[in-house]
Amino acid sequence: MIARTRFSVLDRSRTREGRPPAEALRDTVALAREAEVLGYHRFWVSEHHGVPGVAGSAPTVLAAAVASATRDIRVGTGGVMLPNHQPLVVAEQFGVLEALFPGRIDMGLGRSVGFTDGVRRALGRDKGDAEDFAAQLGELLDWFTDGSPDGVHARPAEGLRVPPFVLAMGEGTTIAARAGLPVVIGDLRSREKVLRGVDRYRSLFRPSPWAAEPYVVVSGTVAVAGSAAEARRLLVPEAWSMAYSRTHGTFPPLVPAEAVEARSMTARERGFYEAGLAGHLAGTAEQVAGGLETVLEDTGADEVLVTTSSHDRTALLDSYRRLAALFAPGR
Repeated sequence: MIARTRFSVLDRSRTREGRPPAEALRDTVALAREAEVLGYHRFWVSEHHGVPGVAGSAPTVLAAAVASATRDIRVGTGGVMLPNHQPLVVAEQFGVLEALFPGRIDMGLGRSVGFTDGVRRALGRDKGDAEDFAAQLGELLDWFTDGSPDGVHARPAEGLRVPPFVLAMGEGTTIAARAGLPVVIGDLRSREKVLRGVDRYRSLFRPSPWAAEPYVVVSGTVAVAGSAAEARRLLVPEAWSMAYSRTHGTFPPLVPAEAVEARSMTARERGFYEAGLAGHLAGTAEQVAGGLETVLEDTGADEVLVTTSSHDRTALLDSYRRLAALFAPGR
């Protein structure tokens, strides 16, 4: 089943302690080149604002850089947070990308708003804007087919086909289904929640000009190494960043695994840290293959979107290579 499934990459341009954000962006472009060679189907980038640990704040700009540096792999966003933007502007941006890189661009869309009150104020948004996501989504899609009553047209988007995807869990899966769009559901640690979301999406799906039938992408962290201990160690820097953000209110750059392991943590930090290490698909190739087969059997997913981050970039690239050997052996 793994060999019949598409595998793709979402990279969040994670910064590393002591290194400039520009390096994280260049690492993203380099990873995209590697992913293309390895046979991954898509390469997506994300949107985060005011986050010290993430350099990717302008996903359509970064997607253009990735598409310029690659030849065939599909490139997109995972995703543009639609409540942060006017739908016309989003349509124009993706129209430019599709015009420059025809047949290679994906439009992944989310409904989150800024991480903190300060970021939301800077964006001119509030939490309530996410409640209008269905209407914003409909308006965005309309710009690809029609102009406005005022005679405004989204140039060069109008008439182009840029595949839209909705990043969703709870209510978002209903919105995706009723709009007849492919859905991206994560993370895989919340297996029961993912299964409920998949079932809801498939049961409510309505065919649309964008998709004739349901298309499910499941998303999560996958780490593959020579041993289970090495794979777990890959997860350590990200688990600590998550624990730190939960206890200090800011999401920091990645630090080396050995620095985390040598750290004296409070009980609360330790609890979030251990939770951050648990439940991922991590281990040897054989162990991860078994876990993936179970996920694919349970969800019937059409595609797996991998979102792994780690401080050790060499080990991270090795993980992606080992994973690719599972779905594209001999490539």
